[in-house]
Amino acid sequence: MKKPDFKKIKGKSISLDDIDDRTLILNLYLTQMITLVIGVVILLFEQPNLSAMFSLHLGWEILWWGAGFAALVIVVDLIISRFVPEDFTDDGGMNNRLFKKRPLWHIIVICFIVSICEELLFRGAIGGLIGPYWTSILFALIHVRYLQHWLMTGLVFSISYGLGTIYEMTGTLWVPILAHFIIDLIMGCIIKFGKEDS
Repeated sequence: MKKPDFKKIKGKSISLDDIDDRTLILNLYLTQMITLVIGVVILLFEQPNLSAMFSLHLGWEILWWGAGFAALVIVVDLIISRFVPEDFTDDGGMNNRLFKKRPLWHIIVICFIVSICEELLFRGAIGGLIGPYWTSILFALIHVRYLQHWLMTGLVFSISYGLGTIYEMTGTLWVPILAHFIIDLIMGCIIKFGKEDS
């Protein structure tokens, strides 16, 4: 029997331009579904107190914590985009493709789904196992499109660490979910309604 020659197998690099809009959106929803399933499976093994995790004991403070953290992140991001050259923050056009031509209702749906799925997995499930620091390293690593740029990788790590910290401080997952939602929604709207590329 002839052994396969693995050296002859070559991977094909796919550019974002090679992916049509429908495939991009399907890929987004598929990855979020996988994220949600992994988070639920981990939580089934951890068996945390779900009523405490999703507690509304803070009332309106949830809004203040979530919106306050989101506002801080947005201000920092706007300062970075004002003073740092674009090639330091380039994500290969992914965010532009996701948000620029999308209707506002769809941007809201995307941001809602992403914030629920990612926060359940990273802050709720993984964060409970390994803490906010290591969770944030993992969170930064899965945002592959930023890994070429140390500034964006550092920013994603810092945001993740902040989300983990406010979750630990408040004791409710609704705070990082709300913060994540607001951050993504405002960034998506800035891309959608911002000036056209020249």
